[in-house]
Amino acid sequence: MKIRGKHVIYSLILLITGFMLSFSYQFTKQEERVPTNGEWKREDQLRSRILSIQKENRELLEQLQEKHQVVNEKEEKIAKQEKQSYNLVEEVKKLRKVVGQIPVKGKGIVVTLEDSSYIPDSQDPNDYIVHEAHVRMVIHELYVTGAEAVAINGQRISHKTNINCVGPVINVDGVKHPAPFVISAIGDPDVFWNSLNLTENITDQLVNDGVEVRLEKESSIEMPPFIEREG
Repeated sequence: MKIRGKHVIYSLILLITGFMLSFSYQFTKQEERVPTNGEWKREDQLRSRILSIQKENRELLEQLQEKHQVVNEKEEKIAKQEKQSYNLVEEVKKLRKVVGQIPVKGKGIVVTLEDSSYIPDSQDPNDYIVHEAHVRMVIHELYVTGAEAVAINGQRISHKTNINCVGPVINVDGVKHPAPFVISAIGDPDVFWNSLNLTENITDQLVNDGVEVRLEKESSIEMPPFIEREG
C-alpha cells in the first residue's frame, strides 16, 4: 500500500510539474509576441514619419499643380503674342506688296487695252484710242477686287503712281508707254474675271468707248518692286 501510494504521489508531482512547464512555455511565447516599449516607440515614430511624408507629398502636389497652371497661362500668353506677331508680320507683308516695296509672284490676270483697229472716216480718232481714264478705270477695279500688286507694261505701280496722257502715249511715273497697254494684277483671277465682265461694268464701258479689251487668266505673274523716279 505504501508503494502504491508513493506511485500516486509521484504521478501527481509529475502531472503538476508538467502542467507548470507547459504553462511557463505558453506564457513565455505570449511574452515574445508582445512588443516592448522601445518597439512601440519606434512604431509610433515610423507612423508619424509616414504621415509627415504623406502631408509633404500633398503639399508638393498642390505646388506642382499651381506651377502647371502658371506654365499653362504663360504658354497661352506666348501663343497669343506669337499669333499677334504673325498677323502683324503678314499685314506688313501685304502693305509692302501694295506699296510695291518688294518683288512679288503669283497667279492673277492680264488686261490688255488697245486702240480700236477700225476708225470710221467721219469720227474723231481720239474717240477710238486708249486714254489714261481707261487705264485708271481698270486699275481701280483691280485694286477694289483684291489686287496685291499691279503693273503697266511690266512697270510696277504704287499708291502714289502718276498716270497721264502725253499725245498718243501714256506717261507712268515719268516713263512713256505706247499702246497696247498691258495691265497685270496679282490676286484671285476668277474674282478679277467676274468683276471685269459684269454686265454694264468695266469691259462694257471700255468697248463702248471704242477700246479693244482682252482678258487672260495667268497661273504665274512676276513683278519687280516699285522704283520711285525723280520728277
